[in-house]
Amino acid sequence: QVQLVESGGGLVQPGGSLRLSCAASGFAFSGFDMAWFRQAPGKEREFVASIKWSGSGTMYADSVKGRFTISRDNAKSLVYLQMNSLKPEDTAVYYCNRNMPSLRVSWGQGTQVIVSL
Repeated sequence: QVQLVESGGGLVQPGGSLRLSCAASGFAFSGFDMAWFRQAPGKEREFVASIKWSGSGTMYADSVKGRFTISRDNAKSLVYLQMNSLKPEDTAVYYCNRNMPSLRVSWGQGTQVIVSL
């Protein structure tokens, strides 16, 4: 069955870095644009970054532009999110999914990122 499994979250100090991974299975990963989303406590889930199926095009939310980098490995069905210069406001549960809303699959469990002293 279709499955998305996020990992790599944790507790990090402001200014630190984390690399998130998302392992996809059950569908033809290389044929889909993918994206990262996040949901902070008490807030709606929001878009963070997306990457074209080929890896050739990326987009970022203004709040993370210049600090986060999305990438993918189609051979391994993995999508990554390198997060640098982390801020307390980046604290959230991070999820991956297909970018197109009409093509979204069931959300995974996410991975918790906490940015705090």
